[in-house]
Amino acid sequence: MHHPLPRGAAIVVFFSFACAYFLSALIRAVTATLSPLLTQEFALQARDLGLLAGGYFLGFAATQLPLGTWLDRHGPRKVILCFLAVAVLGCVAFSVATSFTALMAARVLCGVGVSACLMAPLTGFRRWLTPQAQLRANSWMLMTGSLGMVASTLPVQLLLPWVGWRPLFWGLAALTVLAMGLIAWRVPVWSRASVAADGEAEVAPGYAEVWRHPYFRRMVPIGFCSYGGMVAMQTLWAGPWMVRVAGYSPAEAATGLFAINLCMLCTFWAWGLLTPRLFARGWTVNRLITHGLPVSLGVMALIILLGEQAGAWAWALFCVTSTFVSLAQPAVAMAFPPALAGRALSAYNLVVFAGVFVVQWGIGLGVDLFGGLGWSSSASFRAAMGVFLLCSVLSYAYFRLAKSHNATRVPTP
Repeated sequence: MHHPLPRGAAIVVFFSFACAYFLSALIRAVTATLSPLLTQEFALQARDLGLLAGGYFLGFAATQLPLGTWLDRHGPRKVILCFLAVAVLGCVAFSVATSFTALMAARVLCGVGVSACLMAPLTGFRRWLTPQAQLRANSWMLMTGSLGMVASTLPVQLLLPWVGWRPLFWGLAALTVLAMGLIAWRVPVWSRASVAADGEAEVAPGYAEVWRHPYFRRMVPIGFCSYGGMVAMQTLWAGPWMVRVAGYSPAEAATGLFAINLCMLCTFWAWGLLTPRLFARGWTVNRLITHGLPVSLGVMALIILLGEQAGAWAWALFCVTSTFVSLAQPAVAMAFPPALAGRALSAYNLVVFAGVFVVQWGIGLGVDLFGGLGWSSSASFRAAMGVFLLCSVLSYAYFRLAKSHNATRVPTP
């Protein structure tokens, strides 16, 4: 059962959540721009950098299961406000850190704090918006995240000489407090009456119903490898590749990351416009992923093949062609009743961000491992990306083969 908000109220609610998600994406992606400074100041190796960036996702992933239950029970408004308070503490802790351990702990706190910034609105949208509006809102929320990532590149690079990276995190803490005020003011309180009307009492507690759902299982490997891999490249490894393989300066790499994230912003904006029309013509999520995901696999193979010649344009193309898999998230939510939406979304998000953590850290370990064998920086990066590509191909193969034994009827908008 849906309880759609009036158009004006829906826009205001979307904007309130979008402000918080913008900041969460900025906090998430800023380590790519700061990586040269942090590497120099704290003498970090590639595996340390991968672990530091992945620490955010470790904290993020650790909260997903309780988060889903809390969202279904208490609603998006109350849950996101509690979590954002932790994000404020994380930003302050990062700004005063004096060791790698302190940096890592602060990043985990940041990850925990912003872990509700996408799941909370998507859970609300499942109840407050129609199916086609959910797909559009999902794409445009991701567009807002891309805007945050754009802000984390050139704007941050330009600010650093003036304010330094520590005061930058004080500012992020203050902006997060303002976003909390907006959400508290404009987002509706979760109505227990509407929860009951949606059959909350009939849904078993916990995640068993989510984990055993055939459609959910079908989407797990591509969520882990392809979606997680896209985020891992966009938020970390595209930057070091441009510096250590393609020979970019830190400023040129920041410009490249700016271009990549700008492309992602435009892509998610286009998805928001196109998905209702595509679905009206019979292009379901499964069909789009089936035809679109192989393109990103081909682009990754091209990046590995080109090596030093694969710069920002190649990574932009990889990230853009990987966005097909982002459509899986609202599709998974719509495969479940609204009373299970928070758990379904959070469980899938756990899969995605566990993938981000594994890919980010795994590539760092791979680069160090191949480098320790005497390989050049370029060859080490290419070999590590080759392992990632193999895993992505296997996950896509499972997605295609699983359809025969996943015949459960899944609603398609």
